[in-house]
Amino acid sequence: MKSPRLPIAVQQAVMRCLREKLQQANLHLGHAYPEPKLVYQQRGTAAGTAWMESYEIRLNPVLLMENQQAFIDEVVPHELAHLLVWKHFGRVAPHGKEWKWMMETVLGVPARRTHQFEVQSVRKNTFPYRCRCQLHQLTVRRHNKVLRGESEYRCVQCGDLLKPELTPPRN
Repeated sequence: MKSPRLPIAVQQAVMRCLREKLQQANLHLGHAYPEPKLVYQQRGTAAGTAWMESYEIRLNPVLLMENQQAFIDEVVPHELAHLLVWKHFGRVAPHGKEWKWMMETVLGVPARRTHQFEVQSVRKNTFPYRCRCQLHQLTVRRHNKVLRGESEYRCVQCGDLLKPELTPPRN
């Protein structure tokens, strides 16, 4: 599937944010960490991912276009923080105290683990699962893992085990 073409102004805004936050971090940390590679090929409902070994950030072009400024302000620093934590501290918990410190103290951005963007446009087939507090939508991959007994998933709010939603029989 081909990613949508991003306007140059959006790419420049992303790069400007990345460079500003990197400079801010380098000053605070007293180090000259290099600029990571930016790739616009993240798919699915993830806004972005940080790839440590290749020192790159992958961004979701669809979610970027739908949420431009919020995406730039939140996702770019979030993924940069992962790379900086890896360079500065080594292998630690992905959203642990080091990452939280990097986000809030060094980059000056609230440390949120997940984005709140609407994902209907990037969501593929999903399967309804229920816990005690809400309805969840599991991807085909996760649903199949549950069916095969390879995985089980819990709600991050209530901790309840997710169970497949029973659909009424078709006539």
